[in-house]
Amino acid sequence: MTLRAAVQMDPMEGININGDSSFHLILKALERGYELYHYDVRGLTWEAGRLTTRAHRILDAKREAGAHYEFGDFVTLDLGRDVDVVLMRQDPPFDLGYLTGTWLLERIRGETLVVNDPVSVRNAPEKVFVLDFPEFMPPTMVTRSLDAVKDFQSRYGAVVIKPLHGNGGKAVFRIDADGSNLGALVELFGQVWPEPFMVQQFLPSVAKGDKRIVLVDGEVAGAINRKPGEGEFRSNLAVGGYAEATELTPREQEICDVLGPQLRERGLLFVGIDVIGGEWLTEINVTSPTGIVAIDRFNNSDTAGMIWDAIKRRIG
Repeated sequence: MTLRAAVQMDPMEGININGDSSFHLILKALERGYELYHYDVRGLTWEAGRLTTRAHRILDAKREAGAHYEFGDFVTLDLGRDVDVVLMRQDPPFDLGYLTGTWLLERIRGETLVVNDPVSVRNAPEKVFVLDFPEFMPPTMVTRSLDAVKDFQSRYGAVVIKPLHGNGGKAVFRIDADGSNLGALVELFGQVWPEPFMVQQFLPSVAKGDKRIVLVDGEVAGAINRKPGEGEFRSNLAVGGYAEATELTPREQEICDVLGPQLRERGLLFVGIDVIGGEWLTEINVTSPTGIVAIDRFNNSDTAGMIWDAIKRRIG
């Protein structure tokens, strides 16, 4: 089956060709002979019941710095009629622009498959959806109240504070048990972000790793263990963490067994969950999950192929 796919993502010239999961998916699709288009979410236009965008046909892509893609001329795509699937792959922030993209893509439901399903993406941001599974989470609070944070920190000691809709480990802070700088940090978060922020008990077991587990249509596709770099507690690869091969613990498999059916039911076909120390679920990444390049490198697997196969099954 030849697929026609439109990839809604960030500009191609700025991506990390050695680690970007969207680029990995593009390479696999071109290898299979699929017809691919690239467009920016800001180009979406709705009129008279049709959703269109200006897009480039992706003629070629390769892991060659400075020459990693080749575009054809601009074309206008009717996303409900001209393609079989839309991949919603732009990076957060999960703001009104991102939300508006989900509202517009929802208009083509019943015509074109959107991965991940825009309704579920909108209703399941990474640090909110995870609250549905408190039995797997460390002690957690979502708040804007300094008094509430002080009380939480007095009970749990060292804590981690992070934006509710951040990504890539950005603006994630550790506050030690003495509470130094807690007030100033809560004040800063209140000034920078209008929404509440997340507070969690700091888990020393993060030194063992923060495991990224990728699920494809509810099934485990693979995992990597990410460890913090020297002088860091954050293990995200984007902030200096490093990856190593790994296997799932019984607790991690239990988490996946519980999450899998719900992800599949919600149309969340490509999901990356984060588990600390082999037992604590901290995030369920559905907006633009990453990690498949490293997973395939360590496991000699083909996660990108698994994702495209799952897309084909969904299309039928």
